[in-house]
Amino acid sequence: MATGILGGSFDPVHHGHLIAADRAAEALGLARVLFVPALRQPLKLQGPVASAEHRVAMLALATEGHGRFGVDTCEVERAAPSYTVDTLRDLRRRLGGERLVLILGADAAADLPRWRAADEVARLADIVVLTRPGVPEVASAFVKRLVATPAIEISASDIRARCLTRKSIRYLVPEAVAEYIARHKLYQ
Repeated sequence: MATGILGGSFDPVHHGHLIAADRAAEALGLARVLFVPALRQPLKLQGPVASAEHRVAMLALATEGHGRFGVDTCEVERAAPSYTVDTLRDLRRRLGGERLVLILGADAAADLPRWRAADEVARLADIVVLTRPGVPEVASAFVKRLVATPAIEISASDIRARCLTRKSIRYLVPEAVAEYIARHKLYQ
């Protein structure tokens, strides 16, 4: 049995995240994919806009009813910044001998050499990179496999900007997430 790990800010989670995770689970035969929201990513200059509590709640709503998806809050429960190596150590301890598959976008994979203990990250989990048409493939000794995913041009920053200007985010995020954002007046 293998568990996929998909980390990020998820500020907010959107259909692009969900489709990529679903395609990776399908292509790799993963038993489940855990979405792991970061408290603060070390290579990003700015932290998330929404609180960890809101981002976890939106992930729970977005993954509800999907048999293979779950949310793990280990990174938001630790002091920032969120280092992947610490997350993988924690998951390895909790999940025992279960094989871990770290799912990365090409942008994150390009930064792998800059990650804390990147060599240990590669020992703790198989690293899989999601590729998209028109995006250069990442060449790295750390990467075990590439998985093709559709090019879906949805970004969390665009969603936040649309919320700020009171534009529709329908079809960009799951309906329950859009309702949550509206109810809590996030990104305004």
